[in-house]
Amino acid sequence: MNSKDIANEWFEFAEMDLNSAKFLLNMHPKPLEIICYHCQQSAEKYLKGYLALIGEKITKTHDLIFLNKICKKHDEEFKNIDDDCVELVDYGVNIRYPFFIDLQEYDVKLALESAERIKNFVLEKVKNYSEKF
Repeated sequence: MNSKDIANEWFEFAEMDLNSAKFLLNMHPKPLEIICYHCQQSAEKYLKGYLALIGEKITKTHDLIFLNKICKKHDEEFKNIDDDCVELVDYGVNIRYPFFIDLQEYDVKLALESAERIKNFVLEKVKNYSEKF
């Protein structure tokens, strides 16, 4: 399998996570923690997909800040999504366990917006990268 195929697999799973987050918005009560978790997972997979595309080794981590740091080594414009990575990073692990995190609907809105920005940013980078090769 070539790097483009591997990246596309990451992107497909990333899109499923983001679609799941949006779908869960219709539940009552809304599972705020799970929505935020899927947003983080989507962002993580988009970053890993980009890294796969450029031939970088995929590190087993949920740390979006760390993953974005690796991306910035290849393209400094990834600094543009630093804040979005910070917004989502805590939802990767802490949210999956029964410890109280006080989330509000506003937090979910921010998480979805950050996940969308990361998605759009990465896919634009992928498009530009693919046009070069």
